[in-house]
Amino acid sequence: LQAGARVALSARRGDVLQEVAAGHKNAFIAPLDVLCHDAWRDQHARILEAFGGIDLLVFCVAKYRPERSWEVQEDEAEHTIRTNLASVYSALGAALPDMLARGSGGIALVASVAGYVGLPGASVYGPGKAALINLAEILYSDLRPKGLNVYLVNPGFVKTDLTDKNDFPMPAIQTPQQAASAIWRGIAEGRFEIHFPLRFTAWLKILRLLPFRLRFMLFQRFLLN
Repeated sequence: LQAGARVALSARRGDVLQEVAAGHKNAFIAPLDVLCHDAWRDQHARILEAFGGIDLLVFCVAKYRPERSWEVQEDEAEHTIRTNLASVYSALGAALPDMLARGSGGIALVASVAGYVGLPGASVYGPGKAALINLAEILYSDLRPKGLNVYLVNPGFVKTDLTDKNDFPMPAIQTPQQAASAIWRGIAEGRFEIHFPLRFTAWLKILRLLPFRLRFMLFQRFLLN
């Protein structure tokens, strides 16, 4: 909005969306629950009517609670996967046809460095984010030849209500403003993967290159004690 873009804001809480919009003339409020297929299509139609098209869809959805594998609750796990992963297909179903017809547009999926490796405590959250990383790679291969852009966003720790649930040290934790700036900069530069902060994400990238035996040994030594 500050850069002059027209922005459609979506989430469940309309009152908070109004606060974010702050009366800005280029803000369009389109509240929805990501688990409702019809809501995606209805709000997408409203946005198209208002804007004429969508240049960039940013899918930033997350449900999270820290839990070890023996603490997982079946119903909660299913709801988390539906929220964090399955709902992206509703977003794609609503937005892709118009983008493909125009031969332009972009999709940014906000995953997480928790999808890089199987981190203890991310028993449900981690696999969902790993699947988003995989999906972003597939979308890039499918959509780039058709003129669409795809971005994969893998943040480290960001100070939010979700990370407030963690009772362990969170190295190089970022403010939401720092995270937003990093994402905006990465998209402006046209990078496929946008990961930050580098001083943290670089170590995780190295970690996932290690043989499983060595990786598990490091987990036991530094994360599980």
